[in-house]
Amino acid sequence: MGGATAVASPNMLLENISNRPVLTIAHITDVHIRAEEGAPSRFTNCLEEIKKHKIDFFLNGGDSIMAADYDHVTREKTLEYWTIWDQCLQTIADYEVYSCIGNHDTWWAAPSKQDPMYGKYYVVQRLKIPNRYYSFVKKGWHFFVLDGNQPGIALDQEQFEWLETSLKALPKHSPAMVMSHYPILGTTPILVGGGHSDFKALKNLFYQHQDKVKLCLSGHQHLLDHTVYNGVQYCCNGSMSGFWWGKGDKESAGDYYYQETPPGYSIITCYADGRVENKYYPHHF
Repeated sequence: MGGATAVASPNMLLENISNRPVLTIAHITDVHIRAEEGAPSRFTNCLEEIKKHKIDFFLNGGDSIMAADYDHVTREKTLEYWTIWDQCLQTIADYEVYSCIGNHDTWWAAPSKQDPMYGKYYVVQRLKIPNRYYSFVKKGWHFFVLDGNQPGIALDQEQFEWLETSLKALPKHSPAMVMSHYPILGTTPILVGGGHSDFKALKNLFYQHQDKVKLCLSGHQHLLDHTVYNGVQYCCNGSMSGFWWGKGDKESAGDYYYQETPPGYSIITCYADGRVENKYYPHHF
C-alpha cells in the first residue's frame, strides 16, 4: 500500500507564517566613538560579531560620537569624531543604518547659528538620515525615529502631532516600533533621571494605539532596563561603549561596565503577527 501524504491545514500554514521571524535587527546605541582607548578597533570588532547574527539592518540610538556638545569642544575635534565614525561604519557598508540624534552628537559651540556645523541638521547630514525625526517601513513593520533633544527632553509640538497623525493613519494591528535616544518609560529614569518629560503624553498616545505600538527602544542611560506597560515593551538597552570605553569606576560591577550593565548590543526579532523580542548581548572587546 502506498503511504498517505500529509497535507497541512490552512490554520497550520498561517501558524507557521506567524511564528517565523520577518526581521532581525541590531540595536546599537551610545557608541561614543573616539580615538582613545582603542575604541575604533573595539567597535569594528563588535560590528563584525553582530553581522554573524544575520541581521537585516541596524538601528543606532544616538550618541554616536564621544561628545561634541560641550562648550570647549572645537570644530577640529568634532570633525575628528565624525571622521572616525565614518571609518568604522565602512565595516557595515553593506547594511542600512537608521539613526537618531543623541544629546552628545550636536556641536553647539560653533561661532554662529549660521555655521554649517551648528546644531542638529549637521548631525542629520553626518548620520545620513532624512530628518531629525522620520519613519520607514520594513516587511510590514512601521518604525518611528524620534528627536527628544528639546528642553526638558521631550518632543516638540510639530513632532508630537506628526507622530499622532502617523499612528492614527496606520491600519489597525499594524505593528510599530519607536526609537528615541532617551527612555520614555522604565526603571532607569527613576535611578538616574534622563528620561522623556512628556512620558505621560506618549504613554497615552501609545495606549490609544495599543494594537500597533509594540516596542519603544532607547539608550542614553548606558543601563539595561526592560519594562512592560499597557502591553508595550520599553527596552532601554546598554551602551556599546560601556563606561565610555574606559575600565570603569567604583560603581562598575565589572571591567568596562557602567554600574551593573556591561557594554553590548541588542538583537531584535520581529514577527509577522506583531510579536517582538529584544535580547541583549554583552560584548568583550
